[in-house]
Amino acid sequence: MLWATRISNIRFYQYHRPLLFTVPHNFRTKLNFSSFSQPQGFCYLDEDCDDFLPWLEQKAGAKISSVLSIGKSAFGRSLFASKSIQTGDCILKVPYSVQITPDNLLPEIKSLLGDEVGNIAKLAIVILCEQKIGQKSEWAPYISRLPQPGEMHNTIFWSQDELEMIRQSSVYQETINQKCQTENDFLAIKRALRHDPEILGDITYEGFMHACSLVGSRAWGSTKGLSMIPFADFLNHDGATEAIVLSDEDKQDSEVIADRDYGPGEEVLIRYGKFPNATLMLDFGFSLPYNIHDQVQVHFNIPHHDLLREMKIDLLQRHCTPPIKDVNGFNSSLESFTINEVRSAKGKGKGLPQSLRAFARVLSCTTPEELSDLAKEAAQNDGRLARRPLSNRSKEIWAHEKLLLLITQLIEKNDATIKSLVPVNSPPMCGRLAVRMQMARDLLSGELRILKSASMWLKSYCTTLTTTAYHCEEVDDYRAIPG
Repeated sequence: MLWATRISNIRFYQYHRPLLFTVPHNFRTKLNFSSFSQPQGFCYLDEDCDDFLPWLEQKAGAKISSVLSIGKSAFGRSLFASKSIQTGDCILKVPYSVQITPDNLLPEIKSLLGDEVGNIAKLAIVILCEQKIGQKSEWAPYISRLPQPGEMHNTIFWSQDELEMIRQSSVYQETINQKCQTENDFLAIKRALRHDPEILGDITYEGFMHACSLVGSRAWGSTKGLSMIPFADFLNHDGATEAIVLSDEDKQDSEVIADRDYGPGEEVLIRYGKFPNATLMLDFGFSLPYNIHDQVQVHFNIPHHDLLREMKIDLLQRHCTPPIKDVNGFNSSLESFTINEVRSAKGKGKGLPQSLRAFARVLSCTTPEELSDLAKEAAQNDGRLARRPLSNRSKEIWAHEKLLLLITQLIEKNDATIKSLVPVNSPPMCGRLAVRMQMARDLLSGELRILKSASMWLKSYCTTLTTTAYHCEEVDDYRAIPG
């Protein structure tokens, strides 16, 4: 049975994969690596890793790959085709026996940890224990090649000044939440091991956070909870490819099938997942200049001065579908909504979430009778609230103009923030700050694109209502509206 799931920090998602050894392949156009220009398909062999694959294959007692070599490109450590690869070829197989899981936790530690300590934290402890052993560790060739904190750009490692660059994005708060969760896990572990402090020695919060970030960005969901897969760690990301890491429970290994042909010397890529830049930055430490999977989280509140506020909240709680987490773990809850690129005249995007439009329609109600009518309509249909346009054209327009106003304000704020990230006449930056500023720009630019697409759709919708005959019964949802 083949399956593939990937964890992302505190949560579990499909198809995640790390890229923390290096700046990602798709970062090329943004970080201006012109001084590293190389002929297409050219790479330097990574002499530091000459012994890595032989070591892993000896440990596994099996051939892991005969078509891949570890090399260095302008973008860091990568895997390259050492010979021609055809579509459909299995390019690597890593047995479960050489994957690191929570089962590798020392029994004396495992017995002390309760359910409050999750698999990410447990696997982080495994990493810390192996690091403590050093070269005597059976995993030393792998552990020693894991990136150091200074090489990682996950937002959890950003300074407060750097985080201010993305305050406009929900990633800002998600980063703070992630730090709090990591600290809670650390304190829980310290309490569990307080009677035997020598087990982990002088473990620090910073060291634990680093280990958790390694696990959160590199581990795949498995029957063991999650697994770190050596060698597959070196594969870089391409959001357009269909190649992913698959786990075969029958064969007890993880493998990658090529989704296209590769010539000798070409870098081989897989897809970590269909993730927005928010997830890539939070959990992997990189962003894409243009990410087709970008999302933006918006907040829309019922004003406290609204005389029907309590009735509206009660109605929303009774009739809205349960919140569903997106790939970031963000909820479309009563006051928070995640939108994708919205359908426009060109037909792009999935459209505004129905729950957001329902929220605006409820907000537009000015009498208890109107709220009661919405509740009856929901009960008579599929239970979802305010799925159809309001019978009152003016209020339907008002509801969507409120959304348009909110989104216009967000557009203005995002646009101003992006412009502030490009100081006039400033000297060229290098190093960590340059990378993180570009990540912030990619994130906010993607969210700005999503917001603008929503704005275009809302303007089109309101114009349509204003200029055409209004038959609310004929418009079951937004998909029936042109654009």
